[in-house]
Amino acid sequence: MKLRKGRRISTVGIDDVDKGIIDLLTVNGRATNQEIAARLSVTPTTVSSRLNRMEKQKIMKVVAVTDFAAHGFNVIMAIGVRVAGRPVMEVAQALAALPEVLSVNITHGNHDIEILVVLHDFEEVSVFLNEHIRLVPGIEELSPGLAAEIKKYEFNIAPL
Repeated sequence: MKLRKGRRISTVGIDDVDKGIIDLLTVNGRATNQEIAARLSVTPTTVSSRLNRMEKQKIMKVVAVTDFAAHGFNVIMAIGVRVAGRPVMEVAQALAALPEVLSVNITHGNHDIEILVVLHDFEEVSVFLNEHIRLVPGIEELSPGLAAEIKKYEFNIAPL
């Protein structure tokens, strides 16, 4: 698999213990090395060394992820952006600076950029589109889509 500026990501060197550690931390990011070790029938030292190795090799990292709904964000929007008259990267950087924007992806297809946005309520949608996004120079067209129902919400970068 190829991600991020041509760097190859490989699961070579990841065994069942590594996968087990990742799976357990995905379910409970606060699990201790002792809890993980007990579930996988290995020592806490093994868990610790495996975590350190996987983080150094950039196979995984443990991070806290906030739940946007718990912070009062009730609207999710995916917005396709077509750019004209300005480099796509500059527009992407301007969009990334907006606090409501969770992710910015440069794409190939009907849109040059796709962004994921969270807002508190539907009243903010018009303000965000008309007073924030539309003011970014270089945006030719927007294709917003509101999330009506969330079927999957995961932060795993790549399945193992």
